[in-house]
Amino acid sequence: MAGLATPPTLGGPLVVQPLRRRHCAECRGGPLAMLVVEGGAPRCLDCADLGHLVFLPRGDTALTRRSREESALSAVVVRFNRRRGRYERQGVLVEEAGLARAEERCLADAEARRRRRARDARRRTVEDVRFAEAFAAEIRRLFPGCPDERARAIASHASLRGSGRVGRSAAGRALSQGAVVSAVVASVRHVDTPYDALLMNGVTRHEARRRISGGVEAVLRGWRVPGMVEEVAQAPG
Repeated sequence: MAGLATPPTLGGPLVVQPLRRRHCAECRGGPLAMLVVEGGAPRCLDCADLGHLVFLPRGDTALTRRSREESALSAVVVRFNRRRGRYERQGVLVEEAGLARAEERCLADAEARRRRRARDARRRTVEDVRFAEAFAAEIRRLFPGCPDERARAIASHASLRGSGRVGRSAAGRALSQGAVVSAVVASVRHVDTPYDALLMNGVTRHEARRRISGGVEAVLRGWRVPGMVEEVAQAPG
């Protein structure tokens, strides 16, 4: 019987999804969607004492493993792939009660993962708030003339998780002076000068920075700590 003569040996009952129309050699029922080969002849699941099992398609490894653990009797379902010349797993037959118990276990795990993700999200939120507050405090230390609301806005923007901005860099997380100054300069450049308009009008970035450098310095001069190292020209935007 082509396609049925050499199914793999996997331990325990093995069920085949036939490629051709087959009928049970015992009860003559069919055509069979699934069969068991006994003595080279096909048997339907009922005649093979597997009719009470339910089919679980492949795809969910955890559910498959747990369903087999929860089932006193289970069977692997295979189908012959002509192109590859081999049998391939299609799923398993398991006890319905075992499948239900396995689904409950998987749902419990999913709920545990959901709770863990929620806890992690809350922890990250608290960490982000604390870091933004520390960043804003450093801005106010270096630029005591910077309004509190503006310092908080700059810190929030620069330290946004996943943004790739200077506040998320190693230097930013360390609250280095260079990173804090860069964040302040970038904010002044975009908010307090016509820099963005120049870019929209086709002015190159370097030329636009040259044109607005005096305006940036004027704002910083009003905020700056006396004697602070000049870093405006080098600060990224």
